[in-house]
Amino acid sequence: MKKNFLIALRVFLVLTIITGIIYPLVITLFANVIYPGKSKGSMIYKDNKIIGSELIGQKFTSPEYFWGRPSAIDNNPMPSGGSNLGPTSRKLKNEVQARIDMIKKYHENIPIQQIPKDLLFASASGVDPDISPEAAYFQIDRIAKARKMNMQQKKELYRLLSEYTRRPQYELFGMPRVNVFLLNLVINNIK
Repeated sequence: MKKNFLIALRVFLVLTIITGIIYPLVITLFANVIYPGKSKGSMIYKDNKIIGSELIGQKFTSPEYFWGRPSAIDNNPMPSGGSNLGPTSRKLKNEVQARIDMIKKYHENIPIQQIPKDLLFASASGVDPDISPEAAYFQIDRIAKARKMNMQQKKELYRLLSEYTRRPQYELFGMPRVNVFLLNLVINNIK
């Protein structure tokens, strides 16, 4: 019995070292060599300071910027998740109505049916960095007006939006999407 225990203990220790230490170190090293930016969280730097990540949505409320998806957790990645409010929830109805009112404040005479759904409803993670191209194009007039853009600048805004629209992975998985944070970083450069 003592012999079986010692064998089991050795196997346990060897497997713990292999799966708990060696394997994670090899995978981390591999990721750092092959995908250095992605393995460190796809951080975005400005003046050698981290200003965000491509993977985590940021909150933009100014009419001069593209707005991302609403977040039930205020874009805080630590308690990532949705609100879990159901279709009969009065709180959900009130939140969506507040979002509609905010959008209508800047997009007058727009029927509710024309407001892209990803501007009204929060994502499941609460930190989704992307919106649909339709939701981004919907916001161009508001942004151009808030920034007092001329026609050439507005054309540039359309071009940037087209450039920053990502296709589905391998043209199969997902939907076309626009990273709001990355797009908002470049629209400040429009002259």
